[in-house]
Amino acid sequence: MSSLTPDETILGLLAVQARHGYELLECFRSTHQLGRVWNLSTSQIYAVLKRLEREGWIAGHEVVSENAPPRTEYTLTEAGEKRLHDWLHDPQPAASIRRIRVEFLSRLHIARQLNIPTNAVVRYQREACVAKCKQLVTERAHAEPGIDYLALELHINQLEAVLHWIERCELMPPEPENL
Repeated sequence: MSSLTPDETILGLLAVQARHGYELLECFRSTHQLGRVWNLSTSQIYAVLKRLEREGWIAGHEVVSENAPPRTEYTLTEAGEKRLHDWLHDPQPAASIRRIRVEFLSRLHIARQLNIPTNAVVRYQREACVAKCKQLVTERAHAEPGIDYLALELHINQLEAVLHWIERCELMPPEPENL
């Protein structure tokens, strides 16, 4: 499994509007946005921005201001737009609890910010969790008593709780604009 990165989340934030690094950092710090989802430092944001620019997904342009030093403002490239689209419409998201807590919530937030209906995002995540839960129930039926059984039981219970929570995701009102 690949490591979690904020790459696509940053692409999504830049699709909403061009931003410089500090503005992006504020999105990741604000509890009205992604503050409860990601925990990123200033150096991490700037390292990701440099990597995304190297990969051709974003382009930085220096913006001069009368009241502040020059800043690099980032926008999506065509390749970045495609990458974001593929991520938002991924029909097979991961069913790991950590990925749901970070990636799924980020995907929902970005889709809402871009006024993209979230029905498919929620449906794909639900389907991935149901499939994983069924797989684990089958494994548990053949597990020996002990730690293997207990670990499977915990994972199944976590996924069942997530499935219950996922049903509420589409019932939540849209996020307020311009926070």
